[in-house]
Amino acid sequence: MLILTCPYCGVSGEETEFHAGGEAHLKRFGPGSSDADFESYLFHRENPKGVHFERWRHVSGCGKWFHAARCTTTLEVFGTYTAQTSEPPQSIKDAITAKRPGWTWRDFA
Repeated sequence: MLILTCPYCGVSGEETEFHAGGEAHLKRFGPGSSDADFESYLFHRENPKGVHFERWRHVSGCGKWFHAARCTTTLEVFGTYTAQTSEPPQSIKDAITAKRPGWTWRDFA
């Protein structure tokens, strides 16, 4: 079971206290976007074996959305951070790199 910490209220809890909201850091396209861009946004998602960045909501607490970095194979959580950031904080990148040498942050923009 995942143990997540809400970066807003600081409460740690099991994943049942939170709600998963899919992949984090997706580039959203506006009304003038092409059909290919819109199709990419709707249907093309990462499904890695390893480090993944996800959106979560603290439903049994403050109700706010945040991002979490975790490993999909070991369920290890590397950290959580506010949803308003465009990429993971350096401390989380460093924690991932320490356990996964050679890992690099991909540019999602």
